[in-house]
Amino acid sequence: MSTSSRRAVLGAALAGAATAAVGLPATTAHAASWQLKWQPSASGDGLGAFETVEDDRADSHPAGHPHIFATGNNWRFNMHTVDRDTSTDRQRQEVTGLRNGSGSDYLKWNQGQTWRLTYSMYIPSSLKATTTFTHIMQMKQPGSGTSPIVTQSLRRVNGKQTIELNLATDGIIVGRADLDPLHDNWTDVDFQIKVGNGTAGSVRWILKSGGATVIDVSKTGVDTFLADRVRPKWGIYRSLGDTSGSLQDTYLLLTNLRGYQQV
Repeated sequence: MSTSSRRAVLGAALAGAATAAVGLPATTAHAASWQLKWQPSASGDGLGAFETVEDDRADSHPAGHPHIFATGNNWRFNMHTVDRDTSTDRQRQEVTGLRNGSGSDYLKWNQGQTWRLTYSMYIPSSLKATTTFTHIMQMKQPGSGTSPIVTQSLRRVNGKQTIELNLATDGIIVGRADLDPLHDNWTDVDFQIKVGNGTAGSVRWILKSGGATVIDVSKTGVDTFLADRVRPKWGIYRSLGDTSGSLQDTYLLLTNLRGYQQV
């Protein structure tokens, strides 16, 4: 084949590839609809990345302050066995919301919207699953006394340590995975929620560790809205009613927090 003929064939092949790229697979096209809305840096934004910070709000352990802080590229949540929340049967060190910049601008998750959070978490072996609640992420309506809508929790099931996603409003366990392999490792979280009342909501929960998918589950036709708006929370929120002897001084690390809205 002559040089000019080879160039003609190559040109036709490239043109065909370009044409094929226009018709992207549905999964790629869907992924492209996520618009990045929140990209804080622990080293740059610190606790200013969040709408509110609930650091020992009962002032139960001044010697342990701060319990929540930025260290390098991570946000760290310390929990001591002596820490108490304003309700003394539980412990809470949490942050809430997605703040953009240093002012009062924060993202509001409203009914009918679809949002996505991705981040990495480090769960040390000292942060154990318990027989009662230990939440490390929640979706809630802002305001005191409101019930959780969705929780990512560490729970003992028949003596086994697990991590689960629970639709608290409907009382549905979306999925559950073994916690032991995740201890002392970084785990990537991908959480998606359509904010909907009654049966108009949906969620998807993906965990990956070491490049392998641990769990990928979803649930549609569920209630993910109470009133006002939905606001995410991270940290350690746990009951003191555990009967497995699993409560000890511990911590949680988060990094690479990202927030996306589907458009």
